[in-house]
Amino acid sequence: MKKLFGVLVIVFVLTSCQEQQKIAYIDNAKVVNEFKKKVDFEKTFQVKVTAFNKKADSLDKAIQMEAQLFQAKAAKMSQKNAETEYQALLQKKQMQDYQLQAEEQSLQGEGQKKIDTLIKEVKAFVKEYGKKNGYTYILGANDAGSVMYGEESNDITQTVIDALNADAKNEE
Repeated sequence: MKKLFGVLVIVFVLTSCQEQQKIAYIDNAKVVNEFKKKVDFEKTFQVKVTAFNKKADSLDKAIQMEAQLFQAKAAKMSQKNAETEYQALLQKKQMQDYQLQAEEQSLQGEGQKKIDTLIKEVKAFVKEYGKKNGYTYILGANDAGSVMYGEESNDITQTVIDALNADAKNEE
């Protein structure tokens, strides 16, 4: 009987020493896409994209009008003058295209840099959130399948979104 009692005490002590791990998961894309700073950035960035597109359309229409004027004048010009003016118009179009391409790449770079910064901010927040709330792991669910299944009760996506946006609001 003493041996049985001793074994039970040892089993009890060993099982009570094991720490329960707290694990949850979040939908990465949903957290980032519903992050208020990202939503606000996308709105302001869309204004820049719209302005760029208007500028590009305007410049394109101006070149088209110049091309139409050239066609109307070309018949009355000497072949040499017509070729010279055509080459100048062509060069102007190429320079315009080059400038627009450079502006577009700059705009895309600016957008990607900001999105990368926001993603880093979300990751840092989730890490701190996990520490503060006693999680051993917070897994990220995404289309690639890093979390193939998780109980709904372990999905803290909305909780993290709410906390993240509240934290961002406090920074303002």
